[in-house]
Amino acid sequence: MVNRKIQLSFIVVLLIGVLLLSFSILKPFLAPLALAAIFAIVLQPLYKKIVENMPNRTALAALTTVLISIVGILIPITLLGTQIFSQAAQLYSTLSQEGGGQNFIITTINNLGRILNGFLPGAGDFFTNLSLNIDMYIKQGLAWVIEHLGSALSSISRLLLGLFIFIISLYYLLQDGGKLKEAIIKLSPLNDKDDVIIFKKLEAAVNSVVKGSLLIALLQGTLTAIGFSIFGVPNSILWGTVTVIAALIPGIGTALILFPAVIYLFIIGSTLPALGLLIWAVGAVGLVDNFLSPRLVGRDLELHPLFVLLSVLGGVVFFGPVGLFLGPITISLLFAFLSIYSYLLTHIRDKEV
Repeated sequence: MVNRKIQLSFIVVLLIGVLLLSFSILKPFLAPLALAAIFAIVLQPLYKKIVENMPNRTALAALTTVLISIVGILIPITLLGTQIFSQAAQLYSTLSQEGGGQNFIITTINNLGRILNGFLPGAGDFFTNLSLNIDMYIKQGLAWVIEHLGSALSSISRLLLGLFIFIISLYYLLQDGGKLKEAIIKLSPLNDKDDVIIFKKLEAAVNSVVKGSLLIALLQGTLTAIGFSIFGVPNSILWGTVTVIAALIPGIGTALILFPAVIYLFIIGSTLPALGLLIWAVGAVGLVDNFLSPRLVGRDLELHPLFVLLSVLGGVVFFGPVGLFLGPITISLLFAFLSIYSYLLTHIRDKEV
């Protein structure tokens, strides 16, 4: 009779080989699959409410949830991406003009230097050099945005395939997510109680990042874009998108974008719009985090703002645009697993004692 350990080792080797082959097959679709899993977790409360109104119709409830997400999330994101690309290209064209002083950013900085030069000799030269450096960095940043958004928009077939995989995966994860969870718990060598704790921490990590830091940043970016449109700041959608990233910076946040815009309006003589934007920045954008964050995040696993910022930037570099979600989720899962490891280690030690 063949030794059970040999049989198990043989099966493990075969399993590893098949897993590697399966990973190679699924690798092109990992990004839409990961996004589908994230959205399935975030949309789970909505799906459950729809199921309550449609007993024994989980398929229809999942389809309804997917359609709501398409109308409420995917279509606005697509339109927003097109606007960002258009405004980035327009601003890049303006910044690339001969002399570079015709665009509003460089003009604002140079005007500020002239004003301060009367009080602080040499301030004009400082701001001139500053404007040249900022001009260079903005051109590089806009070139990166145009390159990545342009390539994404040009690869229509790949984009549509990824979108199709995302929608189908989201549908089945909503409908059969519970069965998948039970199958994973059954295969896991851990106790069922420990598996349940792991799933709760993973769900808390996803909800904390998406509903907490990212959603708050998106709301602040949207409010910034609206304020810029109302009070006459050019390229409002583009700067609203930049504000989303700035909102993740600890301590400074949206002020990094809003206050320079207020100064710009003052310098060009638009005093009332500048005051209006300042009130909007403090009253609307600034208070979003204080009022909505506790309600959206609750007592979920909270990631430090510094880690959120680094994970967003690193995620975008590593994964592309989808890294806006995958970066913070990955770091959150790291802390979740560390917490789980600490719990299991303590549990094992208690048993030994």
